[in-house]
Amino acid sequence: MSELVQIRIGGHQTGLGATCRVDDWKTGPTATFLGLSAFIVYSTWAALQGSHYYAGPYLSPMYSPVIWTDLSQLGAAPLEHALLGAWPQWWPSFIPATPAALILIFPGSFRFTCYYYRKAYYRAFAMTPPGCAVGARPQGQYKGETALLIFQNLHRYALYFAIAFIFILYYDALLAFKKDGEFGFGVGTLILLINPTLLGAYTFGCHSWRHLIGGGINLHSKFPMRHQLWKLASYLNERHMRFAWLSLFWVAFTDVYVRLVSMGVITDLNTWG
Repeated sequence: MSELVQIRIGGHQTGLGATCRVDDWKTGPTATFLGLSAFIVYSTWAALQGSHYYAGPYLSPMYSPVIWTDLSQLGAAPLEHALLGAWPQWWPSFIPATPAALILIFPGSFRFTCYYYRKAYYRAFAMTPPGCAVGARPQGQYKGETALLIFQNLHRYALYFAIAFIFILYYDALLAFKKDGEFGFGVGTLILLINPTLLGAYTFGCHSWRHLIGGGINLHSKFPMRHQLWKLASYLNERHMRFAWLSLFWVAFTDVYVRLVSMGVITDLNTWG
């Protein structure tokens, strides 16, 4: 038997994975590791492409808002869709010319510092610990509050950007009701509408949002509107993990759908014909 498991303190096994639990505790962190790894790999690949992120009138959420657009790329957003127009000539050649690189840091920071995702990657990646009452990976001096958590405390500020992105993505969904000046809708329109809805359920279930609207109130009866918002946030907060995964999956799914339509692999069913 490994020396890490042989040591006992107060009758409990110590060392990575050492536990007296008899349930299937490994499935959760394993699924989390595989799910987050798959999303990280795909989103990184998709963000670096700089192409096939637009299939009029659908825009991938990984590229919204489009700051600059490179019209030489297939499936790039049209010039009128970019906030600052064409991609600048002064852009360094060693940095990929992709609109996603300019905006993903904002929703990425919100996810990375999220209270739920902290537990997820602490368990699945850092294994500190991999589960409740399960031995953790051997560590040196603990520096959580003085190192990593200093960055994680930026979560409350990343929240403001996350809220702004919800409205931006709803705006993209509204634009998806019109193509070439003609009103209509398609499967992509529905997909784009669901995306910010799930993101909103995840974002407004955030612990920081819940504290922001109700945490400083001593007597909720004096603030009935804020109390109702706090109750809604509490309802979403109880399902924070569920919406965290649903919204993460849907962002990737939306990008895949727009990408496949743009590449001509699938055909979008819509009223425009």
